[in-house]
Amino acid sequence: MRVIGHRGCPALAPENTLAAFEAAATRLDWVELDVRRCGSGELVVFHDETLDRLTDARGRVADTSLAELQALTVGDSDESVPTLAAVFDVLPDRVAVNVELKESGLAADLAAVVADAGNEILVSSFDAEALREVREASALPVAFLFAADWESALSVATALNCAAVHPHYDLLSSARVEEAHDRGFEVNAWTVPDREVARRLREYGVDGVVVDDPGVAG
Repeated sequence: MRVIGHRGCPALAPENTLAAFEAAATRLDWVELDVRRCGSGELVVFHDETLDRLTDARGRVADTSLAELQALTVGDSDESVPTLAAVFDVLPDRVAVNVELKESGLAADLAAVVADAGNEILVSSFDAEALREVREASALPVAFLFAADWESALSVATALNCAAVHPHYDLLSSARVEEAHDRGFEVNAWTVPDREVARRLREYGVDGVVVDDPGVAG
């Protein structure tokens, strides 16, 4: 069962920062990160639509230039908001990356950023259109993220020719994992809160768990 560091594992360092990815890379073979476009056009690694929760600034990431973002710090750290390219620069090739797209319209730029990356890459999103664009723009495998409507989600994943599905862990049972496998999907569950849930998911036969703390799946 693969263990995927959610946003680089906020238990180790502030989420979606270079420090988090570097720390996760010493412990895990997979990390997950969130990608959106900033106001000056670059792809940056940041979960929220707005800056309010994670920085002292206000406003939308989409309205904030890269220079402005990099002048901010995340939480109480000295870490700034990284570009997607910068994250790939610090991750060893052996670390696989689950790139979660937070919006559509990113596929072509994503393909350009990762074109020379040696890492295994899986692109996920709640947005089916974002995944459809990735399928059209590149050969990168995709995974559909969802938190409800199991059968509907599997139908979407089938239509998108997904390599995997990423359901919330509460949706899963042994029968559902078996159904997903029978339909050709790997199953990576998010975001697993404790060892008991991780143990149960392992018994169900999931392929991977997304965690904030690597110790949860230890």
